[in-house]
Amino acid sequence: MATLPPFAQKLINKFSDSRDFTISVALHAILVAIFGGTVLFQAVKEPPDFEGGEGGFVEASADNTPPQPQQQQPQQTTFNVATAPQPSATSQLNTITTTAVNPLSFSMEQTIVAPMNMTPTAPTQAAVAPSSSNMSSDGMTAGAAASIKAFTGGWGKGSGSGTGTKSREFQFTAYIGQYSGGNWNSTVRVVGGKIKTGSLPNLLYLMTEWSKDKIKTNYKNVEAIRLDSDQIFAVKPPFIFLTGTRDFKLTEKEVENLRKYVRMGGCIWGDSSLPGLRSRFDIAFRREMKRVIPDVDKDFEPLPSNHPIFTQAYFTNVKEAPPGLNFYQEPVMALKIYGEIAILYTSNDYGDMWQIGLNREGQIDMRRDPAGQYVAINPMIFANREVYLRNITPESLDTSFRFGTNVVIHLLTRWEDKVRTAPTL
Repeated sequence: MATLPPFAQKLINKFSDSRDFTISVALHAILVAIFGGTVLFQAVKEPPDFEGGEGGFVEASADNTPPQPQQQQPQQTTFNVATAPQPSATSQLNTITTTAVNPLSFSMEQTIVAPMNMTPTAPTQAAVAPSSSNMSSDGMTAGAAASIKAFTGGWGKGSGSGTGTKSREFQFTAYIGQYSGGNWNSTVRVVGGKIKTGSLPNLLYLMTEWSKDKIKTNYKNVEAIRLDSDQIFAVKPPFIFLTGTRDFKLTEKEVENLRKYVRMGGCIWGDSSLPGLRSRFDIAFRREMKRVIPDVDKDFEPLPSNHPIFTQAYFTNVKEAPPGLNFYQEPVMALKIYGEIAILYTSNDYGDMWQIGLNREGQIDMRRDPAGQYVAINPMIFANREVYLRNITPESLDTSFRFGTNVVIHLLTRWEDKVRTAPTL
């Protein structure tokens, strides 16, 4: 075979390459002609962005109005349903057929339906609520009134009632509550297991002195009482004084005893030994007392200025809760049962102020015992009364002791009128 000249071979190769290119172009043209009018993917319009605004979410752009949905012609569908017979002991659902514009048909097999019991069921008998003649307006029943009267009846002597009656005599014992955990003895001095002096002894002492012994207290023999002991129900104290500086958690037995105690007419008086709110004791006391009175409709509430503690006071010149240690003056808080105080709470730390006792004349009590120790003074508090501890003066102490007296006398008398007018069985 003759050999082609170089330029001829180069020309043939070029046409060969052009042929492949020409075939490729032609093939693409055919594909475009066939599928060029077909939509492979329908674009989906993204929903508008949202921005947070006042009162909820606000659309970012008001111009992005969503398109209105196309109106579709409703399908004219005809149902042929056989007339159902009256229900019997066992009824059947007949076969249902349907025809529509777009051919649609379905059928249902006969289904057995259990008969419905149309006989009305007798309502469950509810517990019989006490009649209005057997319950006072604040929910106290005759049985509760009798229980409270039996528990509180021995505190006040003589005729009359009310906290402002100075002619009456009172006799009671008061205790400091000894609870699990915490430091229940933070405001008293305990020697050999016995309380020698401190907050509650000093308060009870002045009550006896100021009343010229008409108010008989156990100030010489103040004791701690275990909150899980049934002794509470034997000695019947008008109140149990709880104090401390630490977090604590009552046992189930302590909660049970205190719940029974307050419902029988007693009172828990909590006084924080760290003045002000949100201290460890403040948080723990509020929490644990809600375990004692767990009623959802009851919570701590401040005593208003027209409460009998202020308006019918034993000492009428004390018309509000006085400033406590370091001048804290939070309101007196209370949880109530039958409208009366069951749990009292003072967060102003009067207890540490009461560790500086006064004599009958209103001066700081500087007496000492035979061993040379102060009878009515905590030496550490006394030494720091103008350094770290403020508002410890004869005048402020006198007001706080008088306020404490008003509280105690109110707790002694608060049930008298109520149980006297309570409904009888």
